[in-house]
Amino acid sequence: MRNPYDVLGVPKAASEADIKKAYRKLAKEFHPDRNKNDVKAKDRFSEVNAAYEILGEADKRKQFDRGEIDAEGKPRATGFEGFGGGRGFDFEAMNRARGGGGAGGGMGEDIFSHIFGEAFRAGGAGPGGARQPARGEDVAAELIVTLEQVGGEEKLRLNLPGGREVDVMIPRGVVDGQTIRLRGLGHPGGPRSEPGDALLTIRIQAHPRFTVEGADLRVAVDVPLDDAILGGTIRVPTLTGAVEMKMPPMTSSGRTFRMRGKGLPKKDGSRGDLLATTALMLPAGDDEALAEFARARRAARVG
Repeated sequence: MRNPYDVLGVPKAASEADIKKAYRKLAKEFHPDRNKNDVKAKDRFSEVNAAYEILGEADKRKQFDRGEIDAEGKPRATGFEGFGGGRGFDFEAMNRARGGGGAGGGMGEDIFSHIFGEAFRAGGAGPGGARQPARGEDVAAELIVTLEQVGGEEKLRLNLPGGREVDVMIPRGVVDGQTIRLRGLGHPGGPRSEPGDALLTIRIQAHPRFTVEGADLRVAVDVPLDDAILGGTIRVPTLTGAVEMKMPPMTSSGRTFRMRGKGLPKKDGSRGDLLATTALMLPAGDDEALAEFARARRAARVG
C-alpha cells in the first residue's frame, strides 16, 4: 500500500482536522454507492479508508511516523540492521565476490533462501511453489445511527451483505460519513486464504433539537422574559435528559452557555460540551403591564 499521507493528499505536518477533512472528501468521492460500476473507485475507497485507519488514530500515526509500522499497520521487520555493523548488508557485493553476474542469482538469492526458506525460491509462493489463493472481496455496508446512540456508545446489530449478522460497537469520536473497516467480515476467500473486510459507513441522523459541531452539541433554549431579566434556573435538554442550569440576570437572547462534558464521546475517552444558546420568549397573548413598561422605556430613551 502507498504512503497514507500520499493517499489522502496531505503533508506529514497536517493537523488532525486537515486529515479528517481530506478523508471525508475522498471517502465521499469514491464511495461504492456513488461508483457502483467502477472497480477502480472501489479499490481507491478501500485505500483511502486504510490510510485513515493509520493517520486518524493519534497513536498509530506516531508509530508510522517513527517507522514502527508500515502503511498497512503491520510491525516493520527489523531483522537486518545487525548485518555489516548496522550499515546494512551488501548482497550485490557478495554476489560479485562469488562470481555471480546477474542481479537475480548468486549469493544474494542463497542468503534470502536460507532466511525465508523455499517460499523465496518460489517467488513469494506458498508451500511446494503454489501461489497463495486470493484474499476474499471486501463488502460495503451502511449503519444509520441516532445522536443518542452515538452519545451512549451503544452496541447495534448489523446485517451485512450476504445475510450475516454482527454486533457493532459505535466507536468513540465517529463522525458522519466515516467508514470503519471490520476485519475478516467480508466475502470468504479460497482455501487457506483470508476473508475480505466489511467497510462500514456510519450515517448519523439529523436531530430535531441538537446540531453537531465536532464533539460538541449545540441547542437552542427558550427563556421566559422574566427569567431573562431577573435571572433564574432554566431546564436545558441533553442527550440523556434535561438538566438545570442557573442563568444570571439580564441575559440577552442569543447568549451561549457552555455545559462541560454534555456532548459526544471523543477518541481519548473524554466528551465534548453542550452549547446552550438562549432564545428570548415573550408572553403569549396581550400583556398590558408589559406593554406599559415598554412604552415608558421608549419614552425615556427618546425623550
